[in-house]
Amino acid sequence: MEKLKQEDVSNELNYGIEDKPKTLIQILLGFQHIFAAFGGIIVVPIVVSAALKFDVKTSTALISSSILMAGIATFIQSKKVGPVGAKIACVMGTDFTFVAPAIAVGAKYGLAGILGATILGGILVIVLSFFIKPLMKLFPPIVTGTVVTLIGLTLIPVAMDWAAGGAGAKDYGSLKNIGISLFIMIITLLINHYGKGLISSASVLIGMFVGYLICIPLGMVNFDSVSNASLVSLPQILAHGVNFKLDAVLPFIPAYLVSTIGTVGCIKAIGEVSKVELDDKRIGAGVLSDGVGSMLAGFFGAMPNTSFSQNIGLIPLTKVASRYVTMMAGIILVILGLLPKFAALINIMPQPVLGGVGIVMFGTVAAAGIQSLSNVKITNRNLLIIATSIGLGLGVTFRPDVIAKLPDALKMIFSSGISTGTIAALLLNLILKEDTK
Repeated sequence: MEKLKQEDVSNELNYGIEDKPKTLIQILLGFQHIFAAFGGIIVVPIVVSAALKFDVKTSTALISSSILMAGIATFIQSKKVGPVGAKIACVMGTDFTFVAPAIAVGAKYGLAGILGATILGGILVIVLSFFIKPLMKLFPPIVTGTVVTLIGLTLIPVAMDWAAGGAGAKDYGSLKNIGISLFIMIITLLINHYGKGLISSASVLIGMFVGYLICIPLGMVNFDSVSNASLVSLPQILAHGVNFKLDAVLPFIPAYLVSTIGTVGCIKAIGEVSKVELDDKRIGAGVLSDGVGSMLAGFFGAMPNTSFSQNIGLIPLTKVASRYVTMMAGIILVILGLLPKFAALINIMPQPVLGGVGIVMFGTVAAAGIQSLSNVKITNRNLLIIATSIGLGLGVTFRPDVIAKLPDALKMIFSSGISTGTIAALLLNLILKEDTK
């Protein structure tokens, strides 16, 4: 049936899922996918490293590992290794969903705690991959929309600190820092709005690059760490150690649940734009790839991996649905992840530049959640779910001392506004029954 469908749409797509372009074309189109996703892949480790004040060596290693594991996860998802992978053109990487839980866990247990939670959470997703249908029932649009909105809103204060120069910086809030951030924000917005196709998709990456160039003559970029970084570095298992703590994995569970639902949606969308019908078994294999990719990421010093939705738009835009192209993108990412100097260049990006793109990125995440909620019928029940969940989530984010006297286990669960809001939305969705009158 899939083969027949693919032949029927051969006039619509230049390359179907199973079509294999020439190697040079694979490389060029693979870079195109990387260009669209790279901003998302590198920003999450940068955000976490900056928030937790990791030293240069640790943050550079985290960025390298994130790029490397994004490549491995992309290759597995696209190729299918045994039962793992949906065998579609899907690019993988760490999602913003995991930023707040990682910061909460890292503040108490450091990077080892984050990696332990990543591994345990990956095992959870592997289990969930066999229960896709019942899981979907627990996360209707009212819940996922609320959670995605919270993800964006709870990260805005982080972006504002960057825009001012970084929390604790001597020049915090200086005119120079604010001016650079606003300029980069405007550049990013203009490119995103007026750019066409791939240029628009890569607006965050371009904004970061422009900001980088502006800050060099202003003396805000120190290249010492780039000089000191080795040219090539092979991945090491558990190089940063690992700390398995139940109270550390709890904040990650809502993020993993939301990313799992997001992966299901992404895989379905890829199937639609690729003109191939994907059954539950194949979707489950795609979610299984999420779990395996995340578990491997934890062992090799990176954060969880999940599917990237921005790359879906490239398929109808380029008329290329070939999984061989994203397999090549995965190989290229692996090569980049083995080059520490490349990661060091990314790591020394000034914080005001991150602030300029961060405000747009996190605001966009919140807006995506609001857009999702706009498709939900706003009954009194649904309004109560949205209002209470967002109220509790933002309350914990802006006034973290409210949970200071709770037992440590509960403190870890509710230390993230995202986990607090997710739990509230899940419970209220189950408790408050729909008015059928």
